[in-house]
Order: sequence, then structure tokens, then C-alpha cells
Amino acid sequence: MKLHPIDVAIIVVYVATSVLLGYWVSHRASRDTKAYFLGGNTLPWYLLGVSNASGMFDIAGTMWLVYLMFIYGLKSVWIPWLWPVFNQIFLMVYLSTWLRRSNVTTGAEWIRTRFGKGRGAELSHIIVVIYALVSVIGFLTYGFKGIGKFAVDFLPWHLSANVYALILMGITTFYVVKGGMFSVVITEVLQFCILSVASLAIGIIAISRVSPEALRRVIPAGWEQIWFGWHLNLDWSHLIAAVNTKIAEDGYTIFGAFFMMMLFKGILISMAGPAPNYDMQRILSTKNPREASMMSAMVNVVLNVPRYFMITGLTILALVFYSDKIRAMGQAMDFEMVLPDALSQFVPAGLLGLLVAGLLAAFMSNFAATVNAAPPYIVNDLYRKYINPHASERTYVRLSYLASFSVVILGISFGWFVTSINTVIQWIVSALWGGYTASNVLKWYWWRFNGYGYFWGMVTGIAGSLIIPWALPSVSPLNSFPIIVGLALVGCIVGTLQTKPEDDAVLMDFYKRVNPWGFWGPIREKVMREDPSFKPNPDFARDMFNIVVGIAWQTSLIAFPVYIVIRRYEIAAWAIAVVVVTSITLKFTWYDHLKKMEIAPA
Repeated sequence: MKLHPIDVAIIVVYVATSVLLGYWVSHRASRDTKAYFLGGNTLPWYLLGVSNASGMFDIAGTMWLVYLMFIYGLKSVWIPWLWPVFNQIFLMVYLSTWLRRSNVTTGAEWIRTRFGKGRGAELSHIIVVIYALVSVIGFLTYGFKGIGKFAVDFLPWHLSANVYALILMGITTFYVVKGGMFSVVITEVLQFCILSVASLAIGIIAISRVSPEALRRVIPAGWEQIWFGWHLNLDWSHLIAAVNTKIAEDGYTIFGAFFMMMLFKGILISMAGPAPNYDMQRILSTKNPREASMMSAMVNVVLNVPRYFMITGLTILALVFYSDKIRAMGQAMDFEMVLPDALSQFVPAGLLGLLVAGLLAAFMSNFAATVNAAPPYIVNDLYRKYINPHASERTYVRLSYLASFSVVILGISFGWFVTSINTVIQWIVSALWGGYTASNVLKWYWWRFNGYGYFWGMVTGIAGSLIIPWALPSVSPLNSFPIIVGLALVGCIVGTLQTKPEDDAVLMDFYKRVNPWGFWGPIREKVMREDPSFKPNPDFARDMFNIVVGIAWQTSLIAFPVYIVIRRYEIAAWAIAVVVVTSITLKFTWYDHLKKMEIAPA
């Protein structure tokens, strides 16, 4: 596609502004590692919330969501539970608070607050660093593939997708490496503003150009229904036969079973807390536990509403005006290209430049956040801890630059050979997170779980995530999740019961500081004997209620922009009513309780 000079000018101005702004604020990040990694714990929660949402509003994920909605219609609202999207509700309700009370810099450093400083804790510390780096490289691979497939359709120099991705990653790396958390957050706020304008503009274009009657002519029965039965029951055979083939390949035909597996997996992953990536770094960057919860709540609002205006708008434009071209492609159709192809066909000059800039912003936000998550683990948890604990802060910051460059190079190297966004997504959300889940659920809720159990659970889980997809290629990534979790759970239990519990002093300090609910009876009794004024966490029932209400709230926030764009205003009104009722409920059951929370020292 050939961009109009106006579009090219808008894109160039945007990219230059982002790089210059990120570099301009970078001097604040160079003072010490706390400033570089966490912004010095001085950034307001609402800026961190927008930044976190911007990092999640990535281009590869948006391309994937457009492809899902094109094929599965409104039932695609549920499929992102694969991530799972409702982990932000668990974070909002209680886990962000628990995590922030630790007052640490990274997830690996947090291990010492739970397991102390013995041999088991050291092994656990090292395995978390390894997992964090594998996770970061996986996300960089996913972002590399997404931006390359997007750029090849828009940028005018006829380069390959991989070369475009290499260039754009190089540009973004420049300001991310120099600026740390400060430049990431500031540029992501700018990028999110552009994304929001772009998303609303696409939604408005779709509303104006696609009538409900035109949409119904190109979709199968049931496409507009968000609810589902045991079977998917979407028959595209008389419209686009290749879609039926894609549904069979995805393995979502028996949608009820698929949904139950997503829910099972999603609850376990959410209870484990955030993986050691940019989401965790935003939580640890907040000023106190209360603001950590508020930041996670804000992500649900600012991310989902504008993003689904864009997703739905592009989907219905493609369905109405692009179906003939898709039919002509037959089985050769790459449904991940629906987003860039729809943009190139239906958006006028000028606005197209803004939209492409917005989607480049999505890539740059996610890439920046992901890269920024890696240096703390390499520098703080490896170099400072094991190699040179007495180096100057400037040395640590300079090593952070090198660490950032290194993980970018590794992410590019893997991304060069991957062929599909969906392949990487499925491996991350099912296999890799399956290896993380068992150890990280038990660490919060079971007092007897120790550092050796954590280490062996992570080792067996990570090994399973790498071996199972290779050894059992016929098993879908989602179905491999319980196998990997089962292997990791065996490692957890055997490793724990074959070794002694952690010292009482370590467990009591953790319990008093974090104050979790769960199976902490023996430790709770010891803490109460030592300090009769201590009040154990009584909020299990309240938290579970708020999670159910919160998931309904989040799902309605996603559904109402979808229904507005497809002009089903009566159902959109019901979705907004659910948002209002659940918001009022959460005000009394969550927010008012949050206002009473003690503020731990930052």
C-alpha cells in the first residue's frame, strides 16, 4: 500500500516526538537503579495505570483480537480469558496490595521476603530470574512478529516483515534503554492518547459506513450473540468456507469445554499473581499498596473501552467490504492480516497516518514496557547480588543499558524464525504460564511451602513448557496446560515435603508484612501469641465476592463498545447498566474498604 505524504509526515512526527520525549526525560532515570527500574516510587498511580494499559494495548494482540472477532463474532469477547484478562481483577481486589507491601524492586527479590536467605531461597531466586528472562524474550518475539506483519502492509520501502520489525525495534530501543521507567511511562501516556483518538475514530467510521443490515448479510447466524452453548454453532460454509477450516484448526468448535478450560486455567494463573514482567514492575513502582490496587483497577477501564472501539470497527469494516477478497484467497488467507488490510482499504488520508501512528504507538508501548522489565532481573538479581554488590549506581545503570540491548537481540533472533502471532500467544499463555502457575499459587496461600518446593516446581514447570509442545505436538496448547501444571505441582509437593519448613522468623515476618489469607494457621497462631494486637486478614469472602462482581464489571466494559459499534444500542444499554450497578457495588465493597487500608512506607 502507498501512504499519502500527509500520512507519512504524521507518522514521522509521531516517531520523532516519542523518541525525543523519551530521551529528554531520561536524565531522571540515570541517578540510580531505583529511579531506573521503578521511577523512584514517585510516579502517580493514574499515570502508571495509563502506562500499564498502553503497554497491554499492543499491535500483535490487537491484530489477534481482530482476527478472533472476525471469525467468532461476539463470542470472541471470552477468548482473551486465555491470557487471562481477568487477572487484572484479582490484582485490583487483593494481589496488587499484597505484592506492593513487600517493598522490593523485582519479583525475584520478592522471593527473599517469602523464603528468607537459605539455600532453597537462593535456588528459587535464580529460577525466577531465568523464568523472567524467558518470559520477556517470549513477549519480544511476539511483538517482533506482530509489528513486522503490520509494517509490511503500510510502510513504503518494500522491505520484508522481519526487516521492518528490526528497524522499528531499533528506534524504540534507543529511548527505552536510556530512559528506564520514567521515559517508558511518559512516552506511553502520550502513546495512549494517540491510541484512544485512533480507536474512537475507527469506531465512528465503522458506525457511519456499516449498517446493521449490511453486517447481517456477511455474517453467519449467531455471530452477534455473546452467549453460547456447548457447541460453537457458527457455520461460515456459505459465506467464507476458509473460516470453518480455521475454527477447526483453532480447536474451539466445542466452545463450552473450551470455555471451562479457559476459566479453570484463568483462575489458577490469576491466583498466582503477575508474572515477572512489566505488569509486576508497574505495581512495584506505585507509592503504596492502596495506590497499587487503584492502578490495577484503572487498567480495566482505560484499556478495554477504547481498544474494543478499534477492534470492532476494523472487524465489521473488513466483513462488509473485504469478504469478497478473502473468499478469493481461499485457504491461503492469513486472518492475522485482517487489521492492516482493513485499515488500508477504509481509512482516508490524514486519518490513516494518525491511525498507523496510533498502532505504532501500541507496538512501542508494549515493546518499551517489556524491555524495561528485563534489566532489574539481570542487574539487580544477578550482577548486584552474586558478582559485584558494591559497584556504583552509575555502573548498575550502565549495565542496565547492556541488559536491555541483550534481551532485544535475543527477542529479534527468535522472532525472525516464527511464522505466526497465534503460535507465540498460545505458547506463552498455555505452556509458559502453565510452568509458572503451581509454584506461584502455593507461595501466597500455603505456609508449609518452602524455597525448595518453589524451585523444583518452577524447574519441572519450565521444562514441561519447553518439552510438552515438542513431545506431544498433537495436543493443543490449552489442553497441555493441565499436564504442565500437574508436573509442576508434583515438583512443588515433593520438593517441599522432602525438605524442612522455612524458619518461623521468616514466615512470621512475611505473614505480618503481607497479611495474606489462606492456609497460614500455624504461623497465624505464632504471630498472635507474639503480638496479640495483630489483626489477621478477614477479607477472603469479601475478596471472592468482589472478584465475581469485578469480572462482570470488566466483561461489560468490553461488551458495551462492541454493541455500540455494531449499532445494537438496546443491548449496549444493558451492558452499561451492568457497568453502573457493578461500579456502585464495588464502591461500597472494594473502594470504601480500600480507603481504610494502612499505607505502608514506600
